[in-house]
Amino acid sequence: MDLSFSAEDEAFRDEIRTWLAEHLVGEFAALKGRGGLGDMDALVPGRIAWEKELAAGGWTCVGWAPEHGGRGLSLFQEVIYAEEYARAQAPGRVGHIGEGLLGPTVIHFGTAEQKARWLPPIVAGTELWCQGYSEPNAGSDLANVQTRAELVEGEWHITGQKVWTSLAEDSDHCFALCRTNADVPKHKGISCLLVPMAQAGIEIVPIKQITGRAEFAEVFFEDARTAADNVVGPVDGGWRVAMGTLAFERGASTLGQQLSFAAELDRIIVVARLTGAARKPLVRDRIAELWTRLNVMRLNALRTLSTHGGGELRREAYITKLYWASWHRDLGELAMDVLGASSAIADPAYEDLHRLFLWTRSDTIYAGTNQIQRNLIAQRALGLPR
Repeated sequence: MDLSFSAEDEAFRDEIRTWLAEHLVGEFAALKGRGGLGDMDALVPGRIAWEKELAAGGWTCVGWAPEHGGRGLSLFQEVIYAEEYARAQAPGRVGHIGEGLLGPTVIHFGTAEQKARWLPPIVAGTELWCQGYSEPNAGSDLANVQTRAELVEGEWHITGQKVWTSLAEDSDHCFALCRTNADVPKHKGISCLLVPMAQAGIEIVPIKQITGRAEFAEVFFEDARTAADNVVGPVDGGWRVAMGTLAFERGASTLGQQLSFAAELDRIIVVARLTGAARKPLVRDRIAELWTRLNVMRLNALRTLSTHGGGELRREAYITKLYWASWHRDLGELAMDVLGASSAIADPAYEDLHRLFLWTRSDTIYAGTNQIQRNLIAQRALGLPR
């Protein structure tokens, strides 16, 4: 298990750190620290411009192979990129769904024609994507999707509903799981379709959250259309494609996420000192516990990535979502406790901590609930019976 970075890796760290310092200025300086989880709908036009700035510098899709427009970075260099991006407080990426999910899916499952059509605009930051997976009755049970698609005269006709769709209003396209065969077991009748969002058959309804923000939306399809060849993987073979997409979600960016977590913990420590909560032994114990758990999280991520070997992630990787979601929820609760009675007041000085607390209530639900994660660990990592 090698948890160190090479001299070449550290030289790369200097390169990306320098570029970010030189470019997160002027019109982009106001974007620092914005657009992350719980803040994804903030300053979207500026973040779209930032996406194109990254593309002009060659800093989008850095892990993709050069033939697909990327830099072909090693896994550890992708980790460094994610870490330095977070350390610089660069804004949340509006192109992350295309770059991190749809793009790798097309690279792995798509045709040559699909790669030529869909990958270059993602690299250039000129086309944005949203993900149409969850439905009102198909969240953790993703195979239960009911949105229907029927092939008629060279076009898929799509009718149904998706929910919790991030940045739907700003996206050019959606990759949606649709039921294309109702006469087979539910895992076997699903297809992954690429659907243009700017059409009369699509209605987008923002969802107002407990935070008062609307980062997600419901998307209604009423005879929406997409071309017959806009299906990734085989028709009715979308379940395997969907599982591949979800696997891409658990990548090198986890180390960058943990740096953001560390910044949130540091912020809470500062506030605890201001409010006097840091003098309370129980609060000090909780801070120490969260700091320790965060470092365990980082070491486990490095261990998992260092033993990846280019194949399937080891079974240790299965704890990742359950671990960080529970940690982040506990951090949000600590944030309110260090504020004390003032946690019930909408004080602009502590808006970030209120947003942190409210957002982290959802961490243990989205992308697979804690209960579902425990089932995955039991069945796939430990080989236990259902």
